[in-house]
Amino acid sequence: MKNRPKLLLVEDDPSLGFVLKDNLEQGGYEVVHATNGLDAQQFFKTNTFDLCLLDIMLPKVDGFTLAKSIRATNSSVPILFITARSLQEDKLKGFSIGADDYITKPFSMEELLFRVAVFVKRTTPTEEKPTSQQLAIGEYTLNTDTLRLHFKDGETKLTRRENDLLFMLVCRKNQLVKRDDILLQLWGDDDYFAGRSLDVFVSRLRKYLRHDPNVQIENHHSVGFQLRVK
Repeated sequence: MKNRPKLLLVEDDPSLGFVLKDNLEQGGYEVVHATNGLDAQQFFKTNTFDLCLLDIMLPKVDGFTLAKSIRATNSSVPILFITARSLQEDKLKGFSIGADDYITKPFSMEELLFRVAVFVKRTTPTEEKPTSQQLAIGEYTLNTDTLRLHFKDGETKLTRRENDLLFMLVCRKNQLVKRDDILLQLWGDDDYFAGRSLDVFVSRLRKYLRHDPNVQIENHHSVGFQLRVK
């Protein structure tokens, strides 16, 4: 029997934590629930998770600090913030740390389960998927299996969403990829905050690709992006 996807849920509200854990388990997931950031750090060190669901306002260690510690040891596990904080600055800070998505309280359980399913599907291997795919980008090589961007003797660890975004641009190299297409395919939404998140991810990819002057991600204002390789 196939193992269920394993989720780390970090929520300090006991009632909400119980409801989330119960619904996620009914949805077919194995859930490890922590009520503070310190316990969550320990759980992450001793378990392998397919997705992390983090509140921001947590006792002992806050969600942002927790996400940083997770990213320091694992660049690929998806991080989804569950938060009552809807400030633009908070969202952009989360994305800059390496978060993959946000869901703001109050939300429907159907929406949460849908978002979780999207991320777990991307990260769970299947028999149909190739074991490895390496793509040349100028002097770089993108390994979509290990989420590594190689350049000469060095490499950069990518998050799952960084990998997916770069892969989408590489597949349409030297072609214009519309913002709406990227947002709907990778974020599942094309609202304002998703658009700002996309801009943050593009900026990070530009930083990773800066060593080869023949590789550039051009911004066609309000239209989309073009990965140009000379």
